[in-house]
Amino acid sequence: MGVNDASHSIIADLLAQKTGQQLTENRRWRVSTALAGLFREFGIDNIDQLACMLERPGEQHLATKVVEALLNNETYFFRDHVYFMTLANQVLPDLARKRASTRKLSIWSAGCSTGQEALSLAMIFAEQPGRWQDWDIDIVGTDVSGKAITTAKTGCYSQFEIQRGISVAQMLNFFSETPRGWQASDRICSMTRFQQQSILDYPPAPGRFDLVLCRNVLLYFDRPTRASAFDRVASALAQDGWLMLGAGESVVGQTERFESSEWGSAIYKPTSVASRVAHSPRIAAAR
Repeated sequence: MGVNDASHSIIADLLAQKTGQQLTENRRWRVSTALAGLFREFGIDNIDQLACMLERPGEQHLATKVVEALLNNETYFFRDHVYFMTLANQVLPDLARKRASTRKLSIWSAGCSTGQEALSLAMIFAEQPGRWQDWDIDIVGTDVSGKAITTAKTGCYSQFEIQRGISVAQMLNFFSETPRGWQASDRICSMTRFQQQSILDYPPAPGRFDLVLCRNVLLYFDRPTRASAFDRVASALAQDGWLMLGAGESVVGQTERFESSEWGSAIYKPTSVASRVAHSPRIAAAR
């Protein structure tokens, strides 16, 4: 293995250790681009120099910055719009019938990035006041990226971000323009809360969630890690709840904890597998 390959291996091992994600060959090309800002900040010339710095004791701050730079936080409002329509027209009405006695819904957006997915869900509820009036809606967003979660907690987005995925009417109805950017309204922020957390950790509320969205997260895991992630999600989901994956993801051949549903390739339901991942106390998350 050449020096350059060894350097990439050090960085790949760091990413896997901190996030479970694999820096596969087809992602290797973007490493230098992703780290360009870090190179400038620390006066680094190349990957080999960075790898040497990471091997020194006491470089946890640099290691955290490297991991943050390598994470793919690409997201936008109502990403894969047709899937959100399935949620609005099929999945959520089903849950409304199932939870009519308690009038409570708990949703986990796992790998929520900068929060647009959770706020998209909140907008669906806000746009159907007749159906969801007096319901307690709790949407928990988690992501391994502390930087992304900080943005999600602010609920403030740039002009570019606010234009991706929502209509002008939604933008004006649910956001206000401020000197810092477009600020989400209390009407939708009140339904959401965010916590930095890996999907490989124990879930924020074991066995409680009615719906889990885990979209475009599993793509970056190897098969055993992906199976562990499915176990974590299964332990968080109510037995009659629903799981939504991303467009390029599937449970087929990956886990026995979920099976296909009648609502298309993105929506799955728990199987009758009895074993559950051990529960842990709920992780606190500030609104």
